Amino acid sequence: MSTFDPAAHLPDDLLERIRERAVVHDRENTFPQQDLDELREAGYLAILVPAELGGAGLGLEQAALLQQRLATASPATALAINMHLVWTGVAKVFGDRGVPGLEFVQRGAAAGEVFAFGISEGGNDLVLFGSDTDAEPRPDGGYAFTGTKIFTSLAPVWTKLGLHGLDTSSDDAPKLVFAFVDRTDAVVTSDDWDTLGMRGTQSRTTRLNGAVAAPEHIVRRIDPGPNPDPIVFGIFSVFEILLASVYTGIARRGLDLAVAAAQARRSKKTGTTYSQDPDIRWRIADMALAYDALPPQISSLARDVDELADHGPRWFTLLSGVKHRAVVMAKQVVDEAMLVAGGGSYFTSNELSRLYRDALAGMFHPSDPESAHATAASAWLGPLETPGS
Repeated sequence: MSTFDPAAHLPDDLLERIRERAVVHDRENTFPQQDLDELREAGYLAILVPAELGGAGLGLEQAALLQQRLATASPATALAINMHLVWTGVAKVFGDRGVPGLEFVQRGAAAGEVFAFGISEGGNDLVLFGSDTDAEPRPDGGYAFTGTKIFTSLAPVWTKLGLHGLDTSSDDAPKLVFAFVDRTDAVVTSDDWDTLGMRGTQSRTTRLNGAVAAPEHIVRRIDPGPNPDPIVFGIFSVFEILLASVYTGIARRGLDLAVAAAQARRSKKTGTTYSQDPDIRWRIADMALAYDALPPQISSLARDVDELADHGPRWFTLLSGVKHRAVVMAKQVVDEAMLVAGGGSYFTSNELSRLYRDALAGMFHPSDPESAHATAASAWLGPLETPGS
């Protein structure tokens, strides 16, 4: 990792163009099409695809560093791209472990296809372990999906949607079916994304009206509930690590802006810059202490995924924990950064104002605070006892 140069995949000039456009997409509530076009041209959509299939051949550890870097320029662009990278990351998890079935994702990403993440459903707190979407088997081995997915990032541009649904009619039902569907008339995307932050992700609601996944795009059929299948580990590990990366990137940008503000602002009382004020110095030190803990944690966990480490049941606590800590830290750091920068940061034209709003979205991604704490409590205290046991 010491020889890895993030700027080789995300050059400074590209980041600056993305940063300049971020304020426009936030203000106008539009998708950052130019960002996607430039990132695709730079090969970014295939950073996790093996070199022999046309990608950069990077590992999850390197992708996490890149996503932190991208988030410093535009959190919304980074979060949107995350959802594509989740599927290419799952394909890498499969390939590294000798599991076939997602080679078409790798080839598609290398060819410029955009994969979206269609797992979230309103009111479904089972997330990966259940689905309210109906998966109807077809005679040819494919499936037709009917249901509603929420928070579908990349909504205006995706070419394939990775999703799950519940098969309740096959002889071995119930089975959770993971598959990919194309964008057709059976997929309706609502124009309903008008949010407080992360506006550029355009994570709209998606309605499936018998959307068909071809037999070759049926990835997994597994029992509902907690499951050791690699599709569950692959999605959970890549999703949590890359989410933690985006919010850690937000924190880094907030810290950098706070430092710049402290060095630029000058006190009328003392005649010195705010960087010489003991209270401001303590505040920035507190931000730095919180931020510094996350990049090493993310790198360590990502490296363990890359190197096939076996943490057993501890994986879920470690992964949900790093995501939770990253979003809590990001909110803390950006909040402190606004206080360092002063009242000017309260204006919507100020970048810190946008970072503050973007950071709030972190709590709504799985694993949410309740789930992360429940997972940690079960790991350390054992499962909850049932009445009468």
